[in-house]
Amino acid sequence: MEKLNYRTLEKLKYKGYILKDAPERVLQFGEGNFLRAFVEHFIDIMNEKAEFNGKVVMVQPSPNNSATYADKINEQDGLYTLYLRGLKKGGKVQEKRIISCVSRCLNVNRDYSEVIACADNPELRYIVCNTTEAGIVHDSRDDFKDFPPVSYPAKLTQFLYRRFQRFGEKNGKGFIILPCELIDDNGKELKRCVLKYAVQWRLGEEFIQWIERENLFCSTLVDRIVTGYPKDEAVALNEENGYEDSFIDTGEMYGMWVIEAPEWLSKELPFDEAGLPVQITNDYKPYRQRKVCILNGAHTSMAPGAYLAGKRTVGECMDDKGISEFIKRLINNEIIPALSLCEEECKQFADAVEERFENPFIHHELLSISLNSTSKWKARVLPVIEDYQRKYGVLPRRLVASFAFYIAFYIMFAQGSCNDERKVLEFFCNHRDDSEEELVHAVCCNAGFWGKNLAKFPGLEEETVRILRNVRKDGIYETIVNLI
Repeated sequence: MEKLNYRTLEKLKYKGYILKDAPERVLQFGEGNFLRAFVEHFIDIMNEKAEFNGKVVMVQPSPNNSATYADKINEQDGLYTLYLRGLKKGGKVQEKRIISCVSRCLNVNRDYSEVIACADNPELRYIVCNTTEAGIVHDSRDDFKDFPPVSYPAKLTQFLYRRFQRFGEKNGKGFIILPCELIDDNGKELKRCVLKYAVQWRLGEEFIQWIERENLFCSTLVDRIVTGYPKDEAVALNEENGYEDSFIDTGEMYGMWVIEAPEWLSKELPFDEAGLPVQITNDYKPYRQRKVCILNGAHTSMAPGAYLAGKRTVGECMDDKGISEFIKRLINNEIIPALSLCEEECKQFADAVEERFENPFIHHELLSISLNSTSKWKARVLPVIEDYQRKYGVLPRRLVASFAFYIAFYIMFAQGSCNDERKVLEFFCNHRDDSEEELVHAVCCNAGFWGKNLAKFPGLEEETVRILRNVRKDGIYETIVNLI
């Protein structure tokens, strides 16, 4: 079987949409499954439906595995097959598309000269990145003479300086920069790092002014569950397609990209014309709050208790009437009422979340969701409890129950299945023989976990103790069902 590339598609007389030649308009730091199933998907559709006419240069940021990845995707001419799968009105649906918007992939170590040379391309306009949450950092050890420097913001600063040297006197030759890292204010934080390097490296006031004047750093929110290479299905899918594709990617059909930017960006990037789920807004934070509280908050509230009840995936939770009803009521009766957002829009989003949780193609492991549950519960659940009590004068009992389930999970698995910071796991190991009152009090008083002393939170400690006693007396599943 021949590898997927343009020549193979010609032999197969492929009839689907393909864009073979177009200028490179996007530079992308990151080559992983998420960006390929999200950003590339959107660009490919814009090419087909809105005449965007642009190619993406992907940069493999990690030196791991040498340049193997870049070489292999270049052997496929940047082509790969994307499957988006999910539920629609209760029925299974699937879309298959060959993505043809990638021109080439460069390895950041071996090909760094070529990466920097992309700044000389006058048609390059957009920079996208997804270098993980730890990627947007300023490291004072990076030096301008490093080739390449270690951190992504340092690399970006070098790239921008090359652009400034080449086109600094021309208007409109800066970049639209769209970070996809899952941190708050990712665009603002990336810009802050770049400006720090510009000062540290003494690149000059004119360069700093050019960064401010000609470049737009957008804070964004990305939302799509991407499951990546389907190793159990790959052989059958390749056989069905008639070609060998080493970069098949899979994800859910739902997708949303919220970009904080001036209105003029919607005219430059034809998302609307292509019918894509992209929201350009002057304030992306309400959308972030909605996603973090409803989608991520439900995940974090669900995972520890459901795992203790014997479930292993989100799908299994939704197949169980007791647990699924608990999740639905937690979202609709406690999370949404606590938010200062449009209730109707929140409920629409919650309906979509429910359908996403039920997606039979997504096997989302509860242990994966439970990773670093301490920091996740602090960011995703605790603020909702505080807002709910402030608004209604009572505690949201299901969200408080999620705190008790979190404690029970960590006490049971701190020496095994839990994956968290060492100090967190050691804390629970040290308290595993405590009574319910002693244990909950110690957890609540640990301001290092929560940024405050939760023992001062009216009623929280007492209600958590009561629920934890029920867990130990009646079992976790009965406790969940009784909270419906």
